[in-house]
Amino acid sequence: MNRFILVALLLCLQCMTSNAYAESKKNGEPAAGTAWVEPKTGMAFVWVPSGCFQMGGTDWSFGSPLHKVCVKGFWMAKYEVTQAQYLQVVGGNPSKLVALDNPVENVSWDDAIHFTEQMGGSTGTKVRLPSEAEWEYACRSGRAQGKYCGNDENINLLGWYSANSDHRHRPVGHFAPNDWGLYDMSGNVWEWVQDCWHPSFQGAPADGSVWKGGECPSRVMRGGSWCNDASYARAGFRYGNDPEGGECSGFRVARTQP
Repeated sequence: MNRFILVALLLCLQCMTSNAYAESKKNGEPAAGTAWVEPKTGMAFVWVPSGCFQMGGTDWSFGSPLHKVCVKGFWMAKYEVTQAQYLQVVGGNPSKLVALDNPVENVSWDDAIHFTEQMGGSTGTKVRLPSEAEWEYACRSGRAQGKYCGNDENINLLGWYSANSDHRHRPVGHFAPNDWGLYDMSGNVWEWVQDCWHPSFQGAPADGSVWKGGECPSRVMRGGSWCNDASYARAGFRYGNDPEGGECSGFRVARTQP
């Protein structure tokens, strides 16, 4: 009997993973993980296909209630914004530890928003911070029950955190990406998203859009960082933080559709 249950579960997970690909094909979208490079900055993006997933859970740190969210396809930056990219776009580097191939850090939520505005103005490609729902959907990449944002349950094969980082952030893209080609979604630096902090998902949008209102003196960060233990790098872990951020805070951007 246990064997049949296991087979059924595996088939269910395979079906959920393929749903996003089927939805993408049906909508005439690019294939999941299709790459696009912004020509002026060289910033790489990948296509995150339309689809639905279950967000939240019984763990206090994941937010409740568990609820279905359907996200429209969008372009997500393949890597966290690096110090070199930030310097190119903004003209400065706020990072405490300077290493141009590493993610920019010590950025506030307002700094991240300013970057998106500057990049849009200088390149003609409008970018933004992803919503919290978009971020988690992209992180899971069709793997409904994945513990982290990748293809392995061993965080040491996926991202930088307090036990393997030697107390510093590291160059982006060192570990393997998730199924949709996104790197460092678990660990390295925290990533700002657009949403205001809400302690629960009661009343959250079901369409993946930015959740406004709530406790806007706090903004949402996702993904964990080199400063924290592995539990913070879990796919569902949510964190509400002072918008000023700190040496563990960074971000990645999404492309606004023309």
